[in-house]
Amino acid sequence: MTIDWQWMKPAQMAEHLGVSHQWINRMIADRDLRAPARRFCAANPGGLWRRAKKGPGFEYHYSVLDPVARARWERQHKPEVATPEGTRKAMKARLARDDAWARYERVPEARKAAARAKLEVLEAVRTSILAGTPKEVAIELVCGPRGIGPRTYRDWEDRVTGVERADWLAYLVDHYVGRTATVEMSPEAWEYFKADFLQQSAPALAASYTRTVEVGETKGWKIPSAKTFQRRLQREIPAETIVLLREGEEAALRMFPSQRRDRSSLHALEAVNFDGHKFDVFVIWPGVDKPVRPVIAAFQDLYSGKILSWRIDLSENATVFRLAFGDMLEWGIPDHVVIDNTRAAANKWLSGGTSHRFRFKVKADEPDGIFKTLGCEVHWAQPYHGQSKPIERAWRDLCEYISRSPDCVGAYTGNNPTAKPENYGSRAIPMADFLRIVEREIRLHNARTKRESKVCGGVMSFDQAFTASYAQAPIRKASAAHRRMCLLAPEKVTARKPDGHVEILGNRYWNERLPGLIGTKLVVRFDPDALHQDVHVYRLDGSYLGPAACVADTGFFDADHARTHARALGDWHKANKAVANAERRLSAAEAAAMRPSLPEDEVKPEAKVVRGSFGNLALKPDTDVDRPQTQATVEFFETFSRGVALLRQGNE
Repeated sequence: MTIDWQWMKPAQMAEHLGVSHQWINRMIADRDLRAPARRFCAANPGGLWRRAKKGPGFEYHYSVLDPVARARWERQHKPEVATPEGTRKAMKARLARDDAWARYERVPEARKAAARAKLEVLEAVRTSILAGTPKEVAIELVCGPRGIGPRTYRDWEDRVTGVERADWLAYLVDHYVGRTATVEMSPEAWEYFKADFLQQSAPALAASYTRTVEVGETKGWKIPSAKTFQRRLQREIPAETIVLLREGEEAALRMFPSQRRDRSSLHALEAVNFDGHKFDVFVIWPGVDKPVRPVIAAFQDLYSGKILSWRIDLSENATVFRLAFGDMLEWGIPDHVVIDNTRAAANKWLSGGTSHRFRFKVKADEPDGIFKTLGCEVHWAQPYHGQSKPIERAWRDLCEYISRSPDCVGAYTGNNPTAKPENYGSRAIPMADFLRIVEREIRLHNARTKRESKVCGGVMSFDQAFTASYAQAPIRKASAAHRRMCLLAPEKVTARKPDGHVEILGNRYWNERLPGLIGTKLVVRFDPDALHQDVHVYRLDGSYLGPAACVADTGFFDADHARTHARALGDWHKANKAVANAERRLSAAEAAAMRPSLPEDEVKPEAKVVRGSFGNLALKPDTDVDRPQTQATVEFFETFSRGVALLRQGNE
């Protein structure tokens, strides 16, 4: 009895094997598959061909295929067994099959090859039987030349009895357990060895074993060879646990695959990251006695990897990051900023007002930093994790092309105290020359082609990738107000008495609006590198109050500054008087004239009772009423009389 799914036409066979129809015809002819003795019929149930039940032509049994093709044909065409999957028997069969294939995948390739050889023997015997050869004769014909005994063959046949043909290969694999007996070892010896070996001083295994033997001799422990300890260590303790105990957490975390972020989904200037790096080069800095190692602060475009802006200073501070960000605004305003957790990078001038920060306490009334003001979403890099900032890779490249370049020979300090070159400290580079070197190498860094990033594709440079995306991306441009806010650092101050001036670092600043804001807290944005320039004054809510000029102290006898100050005072006073006249549209005389006139003389009532004045409270009579008056007194009364007359004329 046979099943229709087991038969295929030559065209189906060609499609299944992925070969031409002509190749199938040649294979049928070479193997003489159409021999009359191989025709399938009731008398020959093992036949390999028959007339097609549908349409003209012939069909061939799928057993003529190679084992791999047969298994694939079965998976594609064999109907599901009617046995319910939920029954215990079907579940056990499925679990046994999965376990067999799992064991097959675990064994070495040599055992897999041996299993394939066994399968070929079983197939050869089966094919011979289907051709009409008696089973015992077929076994002898196939196994004899290969040196395989009949008993061995029957053992293989027993393994696959009742097993689906597609799973024979998994069941024919030999599963050698190997040696399972272990040498006796005292539990105390094993615990002592682990305590000695699994520590961060990372002693050698031989040293830990020697100490274990020395202690064991006094304790009477049973101690096997060092190889036994090593094998048990590898068998019972995971490798990552050994690394954690001997090398620390950072080394253990490196054993977990790092997250590789795809930046190709971004566009130019959509996101930037920034960081600082101290050069391993001695530089002569103006105003500093000894050579220093300067620090660079740079902003990098995350999409392309291009370094957009950079500044150099003596140390990593808020000012150098602010200035570098101001330079970057020439390209536009990014939507996202990845910030390091250092004190300089996370300073309030940049990140003020953000809800979460690794550094500094967030206060309700603190001024908003540059990023929040410009609408940049801040992302904090993981502390002590350089992989979170792609710019770290740029620092490694710049170290090679700047610090180790021929331009810096003799000035290179080495990347750690134990790696100092032989000519350490023999030279220091002037600051102007070093700035030219840095500018040249950063331009070359951006322009170097065949970058292997996903965005550059091994062809473009950082410059080319940035330019191509920048021309098509929606970029937010920075206005003059944006640059004013970003290039100047915010500081909260109070308008002081008596004139409303504000003070920053000992300097006074004033404008015409400040007298009306005495006692009010304000925000002043200024450039710490140019404290004698105008500063810009804002309310805490961000409304702009205008620039305030520096009121500089002058020398005691400095006539030029005295004249300048007097001229400025006169102009201000004149403007103030003009405003006062504009606000007061009525003169004092006009206001007085609007008062009601005096009423008619009233008849004074006479007092019925008069209190007497006695003692020291009594008024002393004036006996000098006829004394002569001075000229000044006369002039005063004349002037007063004329004024009263003028008032009367105005009333009429």
